[in-house]
Amino acid sequence: MRRYARTLVAFALATSVVTGTAGWVSTDAQQALTGPPPGSTQWRADRALGAELPDPERSTPAEVASFFAGLSSAERQLLVLRHPSVVGNLDGAPLELRYRANSLALIAADDSRYRSLAAPGRQILAFDPRGRGLVTEVFGDLRAAERVSVVVPGSDNDAGSFDRKVAAHGAPAGMARTLRTEAGPETAVVAWVGYTTPVGVGLDAATGTLAEAGAGRLTRFAEGLTADGLPEPAMFCHSYGSVVCGIAAPRLPATDLVVLGSPGMRADDVGALRTKARVWAAKDPTDWIDDVPNVRFAGLGHGADPADPAFGARRVPADEARGHAGYFAPGTDSLRTFAAIARGDAERAATAGAEGARALEGAAR
Repeated sequence: MRRYARTLVAFALATSVVTGTAGWVSTDAQQALTGPPPGSTQWRADRALGAELPDPERSTPAEVASFFAGLSSAERQLLVLRHPSVVGNLDGAPLELRYRANSLALIAADDSRYRSLAAPGRQILAFDPRGRGLVTEVFGDLRAAERVSVVVPGSDNDAGSFDRKVAAHGAPAGMARTLRTEAGPETAVVAWVGYTTPVGVGLDAATGTLAEAGAGRLTRFAEGLTADGLPEPAMFCHSYGSVVCGIAAPRLPATDLVVLGSPGMRADDVGALRTKARVWAAKDPTDWIDDVPNVRFAGLGHGADPADPAFGARRVPADEARGHAGYFAPGTDSLRTFAAIARGDAERAATAGAEGARALEGAAR
């Protein structure tokens, strides 16, 4: 009887993730975008170079990188011109080719939703117009950077909303831009909207279906960076993006996993993530995510709070941040600590977190 009662309580709490926090948004259920990039059928049939091209779905990023390393400059440019949508989204392909390919793909798309992404000077590392659209942009010189960071956003992000001005510091491009400015010129930051995110707070946000699809895409993207000779990145995972990072953690090449405003990572503690990366967590006192029950039952909810000391993550101070989208706001303690992590100065970041915790304890007394 006692076990049955515990099950009922867990079910009620998990259900409240969907119904009690923000309502059931069943009409906004999303279909995850999976599979190879657009144009892959034509790519697979192409014999312009006298041989088969690497399969966009089955070839590993390392195999893709090896293939491009064996091509002449003219052969590389030929593939960009013939298959911009494939080259632009092909993890492991040289980033310079991907920039040019995506510029061509954006011009060809001729879609008002994405017109700003085609502006000269933008470094678009991936672009897929299908569905709500996916996009990845680089801030800084990725090829020359000593340290690389990737911002993994949560709900309500896609290619169409990528350049939104409202709550800019909470949007992927805004988060990446402010982090790179704070971290300095020797770093590069990537805004990765490379998976189908939930819309609103509803069933998609309370389950792991979209996160599981996103985790595979994030892992392949990160493997593509290292296959192209770039440093392993630090991952900054916001809100539902932290669920993506939690699921990807065992296979994800990363120096650090930094989660902020997290509803849970589908793990009971740091050890359960099975990652070699350092794990950090931030949650400001005004973030509504704190009202989401940290449970996981019958597929609903995402489990333990990474900001709870019992989880075992390193603390990122966030007392100066405001709301769910305020962690990257200039002048905040959270952004300063994020920048230290992005520069690879983990010890300074850890010290800042410890000092912040002691200050809070002193104020409480």
